[in-house]
Amino acid sequence: MEVERVMVTGANKGIGLEFVKELVKLSKPPRFVFATYRDERTTQALKDIRDASKDTEVVLVKMDITKTKEIADARKIVESKVGDKGLNLLINNAGVLTWQGFPEITEENMLFHFSTNTVGPVMVLKEMLPLLQKSAARKDSGMNISRAAVLNISSGGGSISALSLELSKDFLPALGYRTSKAALNMAMKVVALTLNGQGILVVNMCPGWVKTDMGTDQAQLTLSESISAMLKTLPQLNESHHGTFLDRNGKTIPY
Repeated sequence: MEVERVMVTGANKGIGLEFVKELVKLSKPPRFVFATYRDERTTQALKDIRDASKDTEVVLVKMDITKTKEIADARKIVESKVGDKGLNLLINNAGVLTWQGFPEITEENMLFHFSTNTVGPVMVLKEMLPLLQKSAARKDSGMNISRAAVLNISSGGGSISALSLELSKDFLPALGYRTSKAALNMAMKVVALTLNGQGILVVNMCPGWVKTDMGTDQAQLTLSESISAMLKTLPQLNESHHGTFLDRNGKTIPY
């Protein structure tokens, strides 16, 4: 996989942190990895990666994806490093999950998930769009992650078609999370169609059920298994995958 300038949101732990770890270990690692976090107290693992990295400049960026000013400030930091080359790959990873089902569900819970899992990624992409456009303009045809791409970390839990009475009811209490991921899928489908023809690939991807704070130890996949699979899939994506919803291996998930 060859990509020079990458931004990973929610990079201080879990899936985001593993992305940073594995990106800098690639045979041809990125020149820059912009790793965002919300709380300075949670950045030691990122600092360790930054300090040990020889070929990649890992830039730690404080950014809460629910705060427009912090997103704008983050763009300025990225722009100061990449200049006219722009941003190759935006990995919209930051997200939240708290358990609450129906009818216990509260307005606060629904808005909490929607603000972070749906609105946040859209606003990050909106702010970083000019940088993605700069990168896309450097090549004149095709869609791929080496040119310009947005990878939105979604969830199979956001698939309306896949939800049925036959499935386990254990995950129904994640009502706010499921709803926000379904909304993210729709939002990014709209974005993909809107940006069609600009050379910016937009894809939604489920990483699988991963052993993280969010996924718990009961999950099926280790972080390495999930992220390594996604990193193998990403270079295979092209214009035929624009606006699609995929699993980590590139198989289509129904919306």
